[in-house]
This record gives sequence, C-alpha cells and structure tokens, in this order.
Amino acid sequence: MPSMASTYSYDLLSEENIKKYVLPYYNLENCPVERVKFKDTDKQRAVYKVLDTNKSYCLKKVYFNKEDLLFVYSAIEWLYRHNVLVPRVLPTYNKSRFVNYNGMLFILTDWIEGRKCSYDDDSDTLISALNLGKIHKCTINFKPIKGSNLRSEFEDITISTSKHFGDLLNCSNKAFRYKDNFSRLFLQNFHDNFLLAKTSLSISNSINFNNLGTSLCHLDYVNKNIIFDKNNSIWVIDFDKCKIDYCVHDISYFLRRILKRDKTRWNFDLCIRCLNMYEKIRPLNLDEYKYILSYLSFPQKYWKISRDYYNNIRKCNKTSFFTLLKKSVNKTEEHCKFVYEFAKYIEEKFQTTIN
Repeated sequence: MPSMASTYSYDLLSEENIKKYVLPYYNLENCPVERVKFKDTDKQRAVYKVLDTNKSYCLKKVYFNKEDLLFVYSAIEWLYRHNVLVPRVLPTYNKSRFVNYNGMLFILTDWIEGRKCSYDDDSDTLISALNLGKIHKCTINFKPIKGSNLRSEFEDITISTSKHFGDLLNCSNKAFRYKDNFSRLFLQNFHDNFLLAKTSLSISNSINFNNLGTSLCHLDYVNKNIIFDKNNSIWVIDFDKCKIDYCVHDISYFLRRILKRDKTRWNFDLCIRCLNMYEKIRPLNLDEYKYILSYLSFPQKYWKISRDYYNNIRKCNKTSFFTLLKKSVNKTEEHCKFVYEFAKYIEEKFQTTIN
C-alpha cells in the first residue's frame, strides 16, 4: 500500500498554495516564497525559502507524523538549551509548533545563512567531529516532551553485517553463473572485498554492546547538514532522522562519508585526528572503537552496487553499473591498508589484540 505522503501532488505543494494555506499561520503570507527542494518518494518532503524584509525562513514539509515531529522538536530544543547552534522550530501565531495543511505537517525555522562543511578543509572536518562529541555528551540524559514517540534504533551491527556478508556470497554465485563484464570485474576483486567483509563480521562478533554509550544521535551528520555561518560558528540542521542510538553509529556514519571520497579516501591520519577531536569531549572505550572499525571495514559500496546489479540484472543499465563498480574497486587497496592501520592503532591504544 503506498504511503499517504505519496498522494500529495506537486501542485498541492505549489508556492501559491503554501502562501495561501500555510504562511498565514506565521503572518508571512505577503512574503515571497521559493520552493528549493521537492522529493516525491514514500517519504515525500518539500523545502521552501521564505523571504521577509530583514531575514529569511526555511519552511519544511515533514514526512513523519505528529508524534515523531514532537520528538524532533524536543531534540532541537534540548540542544539549543545546551548551547549547540541549531535552528529552532518557530511557533505559529496561535503558539502551535506546526501547521497542518490538508493532512500535511509543516514547520518553520530561521534560514541559516552560511556555507556547508567542506571535507576538503581539515579544519571544517575536525571542528565538526568536536561538535558531534558535544552533541552526544549533552544528550546522554535527553528526554522528549510528553506526546512524543520515543524514537530509538540500537541496531545490532553483527546482524546487519552478517546479512550483507551473505549477500556478497550470493552475488559471487551469480557472478560465476552470468560471466558478463560486471561479473568478471566483481570476481577479480572478490578476494580482497571478501576479506574486508569477513574482518568486519569477525570484529562485530567481539563487541560487548552493553559497553556502547547511547545518546541522541543525528544519524545524517554529513556536510550538507553542517553549516558554518559568516562568523565561522558551526550550526547543525535537519534533524529529521534523529533518534536515541549508539553514539558510535553517528560517528561511524560521519567518518565513512568522509573516507569514501576520492580526495580524502581512506585517509587514516584524518580519521584518527577526527576521533581525537571527538574524544576531547567524549572519550571512547575499546568496544566503541571495535564498532567503528567493524563499520568502516565493511566494503559498503562494493556490496551495494553488486546487490543492486544482480537484483535488477534484466532491466538495469549494465554499462553504468560496471562504471560504478570499477570506481569502487579502485579504492580497495587503500581500504585494506586503512583497516590494517586502524586495527593496529586500536591494539596499541588499548594494548589488546583485535580479533
């Protein structure tokens, strides 16, 4: 059954309708408005920039229900009160936290003017790592307001890694059967990527999950959501995915987005510098380091491209998939070296042996 969000038409979300049915709740109906984003998926969303005389606002159609929205609102307010720079949800003229227009929920915040975090600038990256530590430390005891859904994740990385490991084995069986260009390239690079996946699974099996710290996690802490304003102060936006989770899930996701890039690919030194900055605020224990190592070890791109290719082999663009896989495997040697160096670093840091 399609989600309710997908039934809302593009026209229903036009600038005209937004001005007529949503902006009056903020006394902004006479302001120019521009739709800057529209994503028509199961999690349909839209973002508008509203221009007032002296400032700009961000109006967002969210894709979740009222109870989830109250959780997100609680998270933003908690961080604001602990001196983390976040755009607060602004009230309507009747003190509501959102507008309900035709079954759709809208929130308004200030538009944060600035530039997104540059992963090519180590200073930006390191400050972002420090700020993530600040977010996690101040939200250890976070509690959402009454009426909120208590959003949490706590996914067992062993289960997901084991499933993905099995996917790789299935792909290898299919590769031997199809023997096309993609399959030949896949098999040529299978050994090293298999070892990476095996390492990831082995390490995840040794984690004591009771030792993993928990807090409010952003779960999309990437450069587009990290803004530096004109004073070079760091802001965090878009808390749509936030949940209570293992802190290291947030850290690992943040690091992988940096390390998989061409210009910073599997840069061991940068990774350790980020972790050192984070630990200035919130120290990490051995099991948390194991989680990060397991997360970063798995050949995510190789697995995902191969899984998607064989699941759609009769209708996919084979040339495009081959190009994607070729780009991915070009980084395998550096990935393997990174995992070796990181495991050695952890062993020396904690004077133990990583399984």
